[in-house]
This record gives sequence, structure tokens and C-alpha cells, in this order.
Amino acid sequence: MGTEVTDLIARMTLEEKLAQLVGLWEGRDHSPGESDGDTAVAPMQDSMQGEHAAFEQYARHGLGQLTRVFGTAPVKSADGLAHLAERQRWLTSSTRLGIPALVHEECLTGLAAWRATTFPAPPSWGASFDPELVAETAAAIGDTMARLGVHQGLAPVLDVVRDVRWGRVEECIGEDPYLVGTVGGAYVRGLQSAGVVATLKHFAGYSNSRAGRNLAPVHAGPREMAEVLLPPFETALLDAGAGSVMNSYAEIDGVPVAADAGLLTELLRERWGFTGTVVADYFSVAFLHTLHGVADGIGSAAAQALTAGIDVELPTGTGYLEPLAERVRSGEVPEEVVDRAVRRVLEQKQRLGLLDPGFADTLPTGEVDLDPPGHRALAARLAEESVILLGNDGVLPFGDGAGRIAVLGPNADDPAALMGCYSFANHVLPHHPGVELGLDVPTVLDALRGELPGARITHARGCDVDTDDTSGFAGAVAAARDADVAVVVVGDRAGLFGRGTSGEGCDTDTLELPGVQRRFVEEVLGTGTPVVLVLLVGRPYVLDRELERCAAVVQAFFPGQEGAGAVAGVLSGRVNPSGRLPIGLPRSAGAQPYSYLHPRLGAASSVTAVDTAPVRPFGFGLSYTEFTHSDLRVLDDRVPTGGSFTVSCLVRNDGDRAGADVVQLYGSDVVASVTRPVVVLLGYARVELEPGATAEVRFDVPTHRVSLHDRAMRRVVEPGTIELFIGTSCADPVLRSAVELTGPVHEIGLADRRQVDVEVRLR
Repeated sequence: MGTEVTDLIARMTLEEKLAQLVGLWEGRDHSPGESDGDTAVAPMQDSMQGEHAAFEQYARHGLGQLTRVFGTAPVKSADGLAHLAERQRWLTSSTRLGIPALVHEECLTGLAAWRATTFPAPPSWGASFDPELVAETAAAIGDTMARLGVHQGLAPVLDVVRDVRWGRVEECIGEDPYLVGTVGGAYVRGLQSAGVVATLKHFAGYSNSRAGRNLAPVHAGPREMAEVLLPPFETALLDAGAGSVMNSYAEIDGVPVAADAGLLTELLRERWGFTGTVVADYFSVAFLHTLHGVADGIGSAAAQALTAGIDVELPTGTGYLEPLAERVRSGEVPEEVVDRAVRRVLEQKQRLGLLDPGFADTLPTGEVDLDPPGHRALAARLAEESVILLGNDGVLPFGDGAGRIAVLGPNADDPAALMGCYSFANHVLPHHPGVELGLDVPTVLDALRGELPGARITHARGCDVDTDDTSGFAGAVAAARDADVAVVVVGDRAGLFGRGTSGEGCDTDTLELPGVQRRFVEEVLGTGTPVVLVLLVGRPYVLDRELERCAAVVQAFFPGQEGAGAVAGVLSGRVNPSGRLPIGLPRSAGAQPYSYLHPRLGAASSVTAVDTAPVRPFGFGLSYTEFTHSDLRVLDDRVPTGGSFTVSCLVRNDGDRAGADVVQLYGSDVVASVTRPVVVLLGYARVELEPGATAEVRFDVPTHRVSLHDRAMRRVVEPGTIELFIGTSCADPVLRSAVELTGPVHEIGLADRRQVDVEVRLR
């Protein structure tokens, strides 16, 4: 591999090298450095035809990547394939070196293309606590992409949630770095098993923005970076083998990540040994000039980004072509730095088969079913496992005896309410009014009618998601009065840059339900009819009053096109809820930023009037059956600091229906050289049990799971006592024990990579 790429680089002109370091987003018209977040996602022209002359001029020296051929406008798969084949054949036959372009697409909730299956959003992955199912889902997504000739997917997002006011919470897996790393790593393995390169986003620190605002400065200390924000990336790279990384838009303590060689080269390459490609988040090279103000023009921005370690400028080359060429010719940027990036790009293309002879003869053609039954079945399974029952006074499940049900609220009969910001439905289709969704997406109203055929179901919208219009209150309240139970479906509308209540650029300074939805819920509660509150959301909201007054509360994080069936199944009882909160329910916006991984001083105390404790903690979720945990054992309660310890317990389903429990093991470092979180998730296991069945769950925990960064910023395991508990959440211990770590301080290196081994044995 190395010899062939080396020979190819030796033959390349500077222009041909730089051409391999840029993407092209056809139909775009941006001058260098003039892009902003809002226009960065505007649609290209509806037609995929035309612009041949512009393409040929741009790509005359070759082309690194083609940006979102299928994901920029509604295009039939056959038309997209024909257009892509035409572009690839031109590159292989009409450029001097004949190198095809790598093709990338968004795939956070499934391939973001017209008529492709839309899966649950990442917080639902976290809520499932089921990495194996996430891997299976990602493999299905990757299979679709591979059949379209797509080589790289811009997912998963490994940002750890720190402040739920941030609009991009819906793209994140959860607030615990171990959960994010294990579930995100599973997604990587699944996607790459189909031959599609996974791209880790957003490296790093992006989710720790000031006041939860998109693209706000990040001030994270080195210990917070090392112990919270970086570990998911380390896991997905070193354990799952992710092939690509996308930089964060953030600036951390005044240094933009796009120009930070400490992160992009020293940490990523030299310490972690990453050999794949680093691609720019869209327009982030130009942002060094236009937003961060650390470059005096696009050429300087390009020089800084390339030198720091960004290999490919996306989505379109504005800085890495002539502006960068000028700096190479002047000697400001050594050509060896260009060669370094070109080698990474070409080696990746070679691994993907793009440099194989006859590549153009193997391009797929024809129509591809982007929403096959098997994928919809996977979407349904993941949605069902991710629905969280937050409260229930016994009204649920409805069962066969459901009578009069009023289904109310703005999200009750809206397919888009089930899907996140990076779904094609909410990311692209709003720019194409009149174009059909192209998917069969039942709403909650539809699904309940199908689920409960004997019930008398009425419907009223009541209000909008995000306006102050209350004119629909009266009709909905009347429907509630005439019903035996009211199912009130509220929550978010995903969008971009203020065009929604959740999503990129849709941050909030309050965690009240958007618009007049909370008032609407209170009006319905005032009827005295029992209320089942259903939340279709991208972030958790303040629900203290609702949890006290509603008969039941069910939450789903944008559960995808099959999500309504999952919610209706939980309400009817066909599905026994098993989702657990991957992010705690906040008590107030004023308690943000908040994480359950806080030290003692982060908890409620007598010296402040602010209670930070969430209304429902990380890991919480109810079921229609009862699980009993017992017989906690620590195999050896004294182990060396460089070893491992084994913890086991029994879990029994004491109810009368099958269900899944999420067994959660937490640890607490009693005394350490630096302050530590009160509790840390050490391991988890999703356990499916029939009524009356018992399973033994065994965790083999390497001691690096309780490591810390000491005062000298060495990653170490210190001797001392680690208190352990099995809990139903991070705040609800059921069984307690402890282990004593003995011997000298043990310094952790990259060789200490063994993950927690979990074994579940039915008894």
C-alpha cells in the first residue's frame, strides 16, 4: 500500500495534491470565507443535472470528496446513482491521474436521503443501553450507503452532554462518557462492517459551550477534557477503529480546535496513533477567519488548519486550493505538510478500493430500496427499547379495556415530530415545499388507533409546538372532559438555526416546554381527566409539576419513523418499557450546566439556595414488571491498583410479564488526590427476562475504570477504597459493597485498553 501511494504522490503536481484535500458540494455558491451556519445547510438546486462545465473546471486536477450527492435535495436513488457514476467516470477518464472521489453523506439517524429509513436519534441509542442493537442498526445504515457508492458517513456524534440548553443535545448519546463511548463505538463497528468509514464528531469539547449556546466558547480545564470529553473518542478510535475524525467548531480557552495541533496532531496522531483522515466540519476552515478571528484571510486560515492536522476541507474547497497553493509556493507552508495529508487521503481511498483498476466499471446503477422491511423492523426494535416510562400511577398500560381516549397536542398527529434535526425530513425537505415525505410514517394518533381498535379515540391539536396561539385550547379541553383518559403528546419540533425548538442552532435559555405547551397541559389537567403525558423531544425539559400531577409520563427522544408504534405499544402494554434516561431530567434551567458526574460541591448543600438534583436521574426508567436485585458479590475485595475486580449480582423478574432490566454498576472513590465525582458508571448490562426468571450478571472491571488524572495530570489508579453499588439509577443504590485497591500508584498507559467484560447467565 505504502509504495503505490508514495509513487503516486511523487508524480503529482501541487495542484493535483491540493485537489485531493477538498470536497465539492455541487449547486453551492459560496465565496471563500463567506459561509455561515445558516446558509451551510440551505438546499442546492433541485436538479442533479447541469453544471458540467463548473464541475469540470473545479475538478480538472482531481477531487478529494463529493459532498452529499444523495443528501442535499430530494433525488431518486437511480437518478443519484446515475449522476454519481457520471462524475466518477469523468474523474477516472478525464483527469491526468484518474483518481475517483470519495463520497460522504450524513447518517446520524439513518442515511439522510430521500425515502431512506429514519432511525431513532442518538439519545434513544443511549436510552436503550443496547450497544449490540445499535451496531446492528449501524450495519444496516452502512449497507444502504455502500449500495449507493457512498464511502464515508458523518457519524456518530460522541459529544458528552454537559448542558441540556444546547440545541444539539438531540445528536448526542448521553451525559456519561462510558455510555457514549461504548454505544458510539458499537455504531462505528456496525457502520464500518459494511465498508463505510465512520467519522467521529465533534472532536472535541463542542458540547461544553458557555450557556449551552451553539458555537460559543468552551472553557474546559485539562482534567475535564481528559476525563469527560475525550474518552468516548479514545474508545471509538482505539477499540472500535474509527477511520475518520471531524474537528469541532469550538474554541477551547481561546484556541480554535480547527487550528489546534495539540489536539489534532499531538494527541490524536502521536499519542493515540490515529492513521485515518481528519475532515473539517463544514466551513470550519473559513471560520478561523470569519468567526474566530485568528487568521487574516482564507489563505492564512487554510495554512493554520492544514498545519494543525485537518487533512480535508469540507464541504467545498475555499481555502485549500489556490489560497493554500500561494502559501506553499512562498515557502510559508512546507510542501511536506501537504504531502502528509495527501498520503492519508490516498491511503484511505486505497483501502476503500477507489484506486483499484477498473473502479469505474464496478459503480452501482439502478433503483435501490432505501427503506426495506428489515430496516424498518430494526428501527422499530430500537424505538421500542428506548421509550422511557418516567411516571405511572397505574393508569398504564391501557390493555384491552381502553374506553374513551382523547389524543391531544401538537405532536399527536405530526410525522415530523418523530424525527430529529439530521433526518432528511427535517434537515432538507423544509426547503422543498410540496415534495412528499416518501416514507410511511404513522403518527402517534395513527398508531394508537391501530393498537387499540376497541377504544373510542378523538383528537384535537390544542396548540402549536412553538407559538403563543391558545385558540385551540377550548376544543381540546372539551375533548378531554368527554374522555376517560387524555393522551397529551407534546415536545419539540426539530429544525436548524432557529427554525425549530431542537437541533443545530436551536438553543434555549429556558427548559420549559416550548411555546404554550405547558399551559396547555395544565388546562387539560384542570379537567380532572387522568392525563398520560407523552413527550417527543430532542432534549429533556423541566417536568416537576407534570410528574406530580399526570397519571403517567412517557418520554421518547425523536424515536424515528417507527417511533409512534413504539410509543403506542408502551401505552397499550404490547411493549414493556425498558428505556433508561441517558440524560437526567433537569430541575431548572438555572441548574445548568449539570452532570451527574459532579463532585461533592456540585450537589445540593446548605450553603446555596439552588438545588441542582435532577427530577429524574441518569439511568432512571420504570417498567410494567418488578425486578429484584440480590446477592451482590465482589470476588476479591482486595486487588492491586494495576489489576481488575469482579462484581456479580442476581436479578429476578418478579412480575407477570417479560421485560428488560438495565443492571447498572456504579463506583465512588472515597479519598483521592483530586476531587472525584460522587458516583461514576462502571458498567451496565441490559438483561431480558421472562416472568419468574433469574439471571446472574457478572462485571469484570479493569481498575483503569476508576482511574483519575492526578495533580501532575498523570492518568493513574491510586490505592484506596472504591465503594460499589448496583442501582436502578445513579441516585438509587440497591446493593452495596466495596473493593480495596492495594499497592503503589499505577500509571495508566495506552496498553491498558481492556474494557469491562460483562457476562449474563440465565439461571
